[in-house]
Amino acid sequence: MLRIIVEIWPGGNKGLARTLATADIGNISDLAETSDYAIRVKEGDNPIAGTQAWSAEGKILQHYRRTSVWALVEKVAACAADEAAKASGSTFRSL
Repeated sequence: MLRIIVEIWPGGNKGLARTLATADIGNISDLAETSDYAIRVKEGDNPIAGTQAWSAEGKILQHYRRTSVWALVEKVAACAADEAAKASGSTFRSL
């Protein structure tokens, strides 16, 4: 399983760090060369964006594992951004 943790460190101070969002990613294909992943993403309240906490589950299908981990992170982040837009009632997702 992989876990992505998005934190903010106000002023670069680790002592003030807080988690903004997380994603849990689990391989559901017995580590096949091309694998499917179950994902669980969530984000806390965001007073700057004016959005409430949300969570969602989904799948990444047919991911080729012989790539950088960042290729998988990119796919998970895109799913999370789409879910965040749905949760906020927005149809716009900035890239």
